[in-house]
Amino acid sequence: MCMVIFAPLFAIFAFATCGGYSGELEVSVDCANKTESDLSIEIEFTYPFRLHQVYFDAPTCEGKRHERLFLIGDFSSSAEFFVTIAVFAFLYSLAATVVYIFFQNKYRENNRGPLIDFIVTVVFSFLWLVSSSAWAKGLSDVKVATDPNEILLLMSACKQQSNKCLSIHSPVMSGLNTSVVFGFLNFILWAGNIWFVFKETGWNTAGQRYPQSSNEKQQSGFNKAYVQGGYDQESSVQTGAYNQQAMYGQQPNYGPAGSYGQQAYSQGGYNPSGPTSFTNQM
Repeated sequence: MCMVIFAPLFAIFAFATCGGYSGELEVSVDCANKTESDLSIEIEFTYPFRLHQVYFDAPTCEGKRHERLFLIGDFSSSAEFFVTIAVFAFLYSLAATVVYIFFQNKYRENNRGPLIDFIVTVVFSFLWLVSSSAWAKGLSDVKVATDPNEILLLMSACKQQSNKCLSIHSPVMSGLNTSVVFGFLNFILWAGNIWFVFKETGWNTAGQRYPQSSNEKQQSGFNKAYVQGGYDQESSVQTGAYNQQAMYGQQPNYGPAGSYGQQAYSQGGYNPSGPTSFTNQM
């Protein structure tokens, strides 16, 4: 449900804050000859940040002559890649929302819908991570390339100590910073949704399709315990009988070995019939 609500919203914020950006910086060149000065040089740049195509005219402080300068860098690849992923993610999340709400039966038919949804979610998670990382690096380079102090280094008039070059204001980058934040938020959102889509595929319950095997294990364990219990009971009965014979002076019959034991016991002088025989002789 969170995916349905936040995925389109976060995607909109991501591509709107980056694709709709327009920035401006301003510098001034105060020449030794005041008539040659230009105290307000405005430089505008926009998405997709092909800065090498952005130019401005600056005084050379050598008469009325001006020079045309260009900014440095082309960061359109990372910016356009980021915005493209955001747009496609927005469109897919809208389509998925419609399917979830109005075509739930078709979505679950033959498990094809959850499978496709799972694959697309994994792909978009990876693309959000790559595009957000690339755009974060690109934004860092854009900030350096549009720093007014870096722009002043391009002007020949600012290399002369008699002229004064100042930075009036820097471009506001808060919108672009927000786009990077929403890029990584989208990655977290899509990556977190992988588990929920995975459960819809039914793959997580594949190991539970044959529950009878566990019942058989339980029944086998029960039979084993029953047999062992019967064996223990039989052993206890035999042990009790043996103890009972021992209490009444009866010896168990051990066959020939037992007879030999009695004979040896009699020859040892402890035969109880000995004294009786002696009395009769007297």
